Amino acid sequence: MTVAQVPEEFLNVALDVAAAAGERLRVAWREPKTFEHKGEIDLVTATDREVEALVIDALRRAFPEHLLIGEEGSGGRPLPRPANGQYAWYIDPLDGTTNFAHSFPQFAVSIGLARGSELVLGVVHDPIRGETFAARAGCGATLNGKPIQVSATARLGDALVGTGFPYDRREHVDFYLGFVREFILRTHGVRRLGSAALDLCALACGRLDGFWEWKLSPWDTAAAVVILREAGGAVSDFAGAPFDLYGVQTLASNGRVHAEMIEVLQSRLAAG
Repeated sequence: MTVAQVPEEFLNVALDVAAAAGERLRVAWREPKTFEHKGEIDLVTATDREVEALVIDALRRAFPEHLLIGEEGSGGRPLPRPANGQYAWYIDPLDGTTNFAHSFPQFAVSIGLARGSELVLGVVHDPIRGETFAARAGCGATLNGKPIQVSATARLGDALVGTGFPYDRREHVDFYLGFVREFILRTHGVRRLGSAALDLCALACGRLDGFWEWKLSPWDTAAAVVILREAGGAVSDFAGAPFDLYGVQTLASNGRVHAEMIEVLQSRLAAG
């Protein structure tokens, strides 16, 4: 089976599951929240766990032989890597938990599928805007069923870019803000919206032109990277090497400003 031959049934199941999970988030987002601290600023809400259980149960019933890797179920343990040919679902039931905990309307359900090390399917559902981004490798990307493409912006100086900050940002605030400063000086603007999955989808449909972030987890990026690639975008590490789902650097763009973004990132890294 080639990547382009991932069954459409897989996508249909993921779309249905994301819609059901998103409806629970849509109902709960204005309600009082119960949350815990996984770290000093890393939150988890009761809804995270409830929605992840919903998603995992539905996927397990549909695909009992597939590996399921979810954010809340990982418990901080080392993450398994699927064997060659093995299907693995990467699940973030609530990407943008801090936003959700504060009733800020920027969060999503993210469901990605890999076959071995190759990302093959992605669904990212924004329940507040009613937007569903989806893609199968080799089949193009869509927003609510309509094809999408990255922007045509050709110069970094004309670009709007996004970013995020890792959970160790209080310990390394000056380091991370150094990158933000460089992009503020070289672009139309920098946006920090709090959901990497939605940032990458915004890039896929031309709302952003570039994105970079440190220390994202596989469930943050798996689905949206498929969507971005199918929309014509590029993704790599900060030096332009192939993107590693388990790596610490994510650089994404419309492809046209990628080289300039690498130059900025490498220059900043060299400066220390």
